[in-house]
Amino acid sequence: MEYRTLGKTGLSVSHLCFGVLTIGPLQANLPLAEGVALLEYAASQGVNFFDTAEDYRTYPYLRSLLRKVKDKPLIIASKSYAVTAQEMSASLDRARKEMDRDYIDIFLLHEQESALTLQGHHQALEFLIEAREKGIVRAVGLSTHTVAGARAVLDKPEIDVVHPLFNIRGLGILVGSREAMLDAIKSAWGQGKGVYLMKALGGGHLLHQAEQALSYAFGQECATSVAVGMQTRAEIDCNVALACGMPVTERLRAATARPGALGARRLHIEDCCEGCGQCAEICPQGALSLGADGRIHVVESSCLLCGYCAGVCPYFCIKVY
Repeated sequence: MEYRTLGKTGLSVSHLCFGVLTIGPLQANLPLAEGVALLEYAASQGVNFFDTAEDYRTYPYLRSLLRKVKDKPLIIASKSYAVTAQEMSASLDRARKEMDRDYIDIFLLHEQESALTLQGHHQALEFLIEAREKGIVRAVGLSTHTVAGARAVLDKPEIDVVHPLFNIRGLGILVGSREAMLDAIKSAWGQGKGVYLMKALGGGHLLHQAEQALSYAFGQECATSVAVGMQTRAEIDCNVALACGMPVTERLRAATARPGALGARRLHIEDCCEGCGQCAEICPQGALSLGADGRIHVVESSCLLCGYCAGVCPYFCIKVY
């Protein structure tokens, strides 16, 4: 596994980052022991970088992983939608408590859309900067699905890390093209920001060209790491090979293509849906809408399988599987 320094943070991270969302309650909902075993296997293959968020509800998996893996430093990135300093304080305290850690390596403002939304979260950002000075976090930054969000870090020397949506076809990039996003990412990287990518497979829409899509993402010089969601050992093996520039064997191709693997996942709306519309309001891709029948409907071509909608459903009727 190749390791790179994440911008000016001093953090050495694996080129492949494990996006932990996919094993948690919003997606596969793996039993704790099974999910931890998967994370531990990834660590044994050289992955030392794990990406999560408060809303993913995956802190218990990482708590167990950190207790089991003692022979190498693991880097944890988390995110929060907090707006105020008080809210961010609660988010950071929760992360530290639930992962049983004195500090969090990287803490991000979740899904920033532009300089304006970043300004609206200035109290939360200022709290994180103070926490960094105290050693409670080691680096601060933001995640974004928009070109404007990626560009917002360029005027913020206090921001260490940007985590943008980027893939070979530009799927899911809001208000901008792949080329514009790459230009913004390169500019951030040129300023010494740490860059790690998300949605290299476009939420599953690029699985028919997965090897090409992942190789493209890993091949970007400005991408210190690429966060990929994984649910099986075969997926880990495949992605480790691609991160290292190695060929994928036919055995691995067959294992990752079997029924129930990554390619079979989709967003399901259960019959208990009462049409409250909260999921449609939070979906950054506009993939959900309230139909005339009073139920939520999914535009599968726009859905990135992020599972954020499941996190706000009061009736627990949205699942990714």
